[in-house]
Amino acid sequence: MAAKRALITGITGMVGSHLADYLLENTDWEIYGLCRWRSPLNNLQHLVPRMNTKDRLHLVYGELRDLISLNDVVKESRPDYVFHLAAQSYPTTSFSSPLDTFDTNIQGTTRLLDALLKCDNIDPLVHVCSSSEVFGRVSAENLPIDEENNFHPASPYAISKVGTDLVGRYYAEAYDMKVMVTRMFTHTGPRRGDVFAESTFAKQIAMIEAEQIPPVVKTGNLNSMRTWSDVRDAVRAYYMLLTVNPIPGEYYNIGGTYSCTVGDMLQHLLSLSTRKDIEVQTEQGRIRPIDADLQVPDTTKFQTHTGWQPEIPFEQTMQNLLDYWREQIANGEKFTTR
Repeated sequence: MAAKRALITGITGMVGSHLADYLLENTDWEIYGLCRWRSPLNNLQHLVPRMNTKDRLHLVYGELRDLISLNDVVKESRPDYVFHLAAQSYPTTSFSSPLDTFDTNIQGTTRLLDALLKCDNIDPLVHVCSSSEVFGRVSAENLPIDEENNFHPASPYAISKVGTDLVGRYYAEAYDMKVMVTRMFTHTGPRRGDVFAESTFAKQIAMIEAEQIPPVVKTGNLNSMRTWSDVRDAVRAYYMLLTVNPIPGEYYNIGGTYSCTVGDMLQHLLSLSTRKDIEVQTEQGRIRPIDADLQVPDTTKFQTHTGWQPEIPFEQTMQNLLDYWREQIANGEKFTTR
């Protein structure tokens, strides 16, 4: 019997690259990774030999804003499983580029699902990655946030993920596609993009330790409450979503169990630093016009259905993130302080 095939959109991102690692290690599937021709391959450097020899890992080039390319990618990969992770995923950028964010995330998801629907002789299990940001501004009395909490998006990115969420469920209900939707709460770890708070903090600390910048970490809003999980736990959850009694049309909150403010997270990172003279400075340009400031999930539904539990503690995640940036800087790469 031929090996199963999986298509990962956004394979070059933090989550996509860790998912590729997980599937290569824990399955015998052939992995197809959708990426744009100009996407940096930094997160996949350790997998380049496998790409070059086509050892279960194949890059396929396309663009969520180009239906023709998506049709070609689907015909080439003919997936049994689809993990749709690709997105314009940075909330702050969405304030200055809302139309690009809507096109990529809402219409891009529609184009992908349409390409899958119209490809002959495939019937894949599809994971559509929404976001906890769809819940946006939640009052304290509604915590923890379950799946039926009202949507109150607090950024164009969050609005786009509301659209993504609803498009995924629409294709499940209207066309009997095997689509499931997740709302993943804050997840991080090695390879996290430096535009996200915990990663830019870790990067700045590593740059300070290397004496590349003065001992000042620049921040945005430190009061926002987050529940943290590790990206490696997240990709294991995504695998279980499509392999443990998958139910088309279902939607799940997924997240960790450790909650603290962004400021507390920064203090923990600072406690791991070899430098004890680092100051913290708020920078207006890093503050969103509006923020989703209480992100605490109820993950009972997903855990009950799959048996998934987060395994990697917050302290290990933060240590691994800081060490990741230390390694990048030790390798001689140069970074901005963004």
